[in-house]
Amino acid sequence: MSTAIIINPISGGVRRAAAQARAELARTVVDTRGERVDVFVTEAVGHARELATVAVKQGARLVMAWGGDGTINEVASALAFSDVALGIIPAGSGNGLARELGVDPRPGVAMADALAAEARAIDVGEIEGRLFVNTAGIGVDAFVASRFSLARRRGFLGYVGLTASALVTYVPTEYRITVGETRVDARAILVTIANSAQFGNGARIAPGARVDDGLLDLVVLEERWRLVTVSQLPRLFNGTVDRMRGCTIQRIREVTIEADQPMSFHVDGEPVVGGTRLRARVHPGALRVAIK
Repeated sequence: MSTAIIINPISGGVRRAAAQARAELARTVVDTRGERVDVFVTEAVGHARELATVAVKQGARLVMAWGGDGTINEVASALAFSDVALGIIPAGSGNGLARELGVDPRPGVAMADALAAEARAIDVGEIEGRLFVNTAGIGVDAFVASRFSLARRRGFLGYVGLTASALVTYVPTEYRITVGETRVDARAILVTIANSAQFGNGARIAPGARVDDGLLDLVVLEERWRLVTVSQLPRLFNGTVDRMRGCTIQRIREVTIEADQPMSFHVDGEPVVGGTRLRARVHPGALRVAIK
């Protein structure tokens, strides 16, 4: 049995040269426990998923993702529905899931905690065949995610700049949202399907969401007037987003979202181009995570 650590060398806007320092720290922390450690460095989008799949085949008991929500998503997607646990070393722009789970932001401490932890099960969401562990979304957050993926300036400040620009120009969409036998029509600026409560950086889009309740939280923010929407954004940071005008939140097991035009969406911040109908559902307890 072994531990694998998969490092995204550019998470959080750092230079690729940081990968060597991260790898050396990883080996130092794990080697003190007397077990084999395999350290991998990603080279492109999707590579973390491939590396995690290889690690599982080679008998890893624990696979740690060192990066942001996108890296964590790729590794988690490879580990879901298995007995291999996920460890998290947060190094992204938002670190939504890591913050929600209380993972220590210090890499050495996060690694040591994961090695010592007893793994527990959390839920996994799925939208159009793609798994997510934090949030998936349609609307302005997906719009920002698509532009952030192409941006030269990474990190928190780059994300804030893109979000501010999007809030000026983004045009809401008419959605048909069906949960069970109930359909709602909404002209929304965003539709978020949350497994955890957080977008990242302390912004809580679904304050009551829990990662282990067997449910997802569906958040719909209808656009009334852009100035009102922008003025209420501080509610994302004080846990009262549910009091925003036009905001509704409900717990769901599955949902279908339709629009007249193809919809772009994101899974844990990674942009995807979809069709005119999107289906999402929850997989209760499908992922084991090693958190202290």
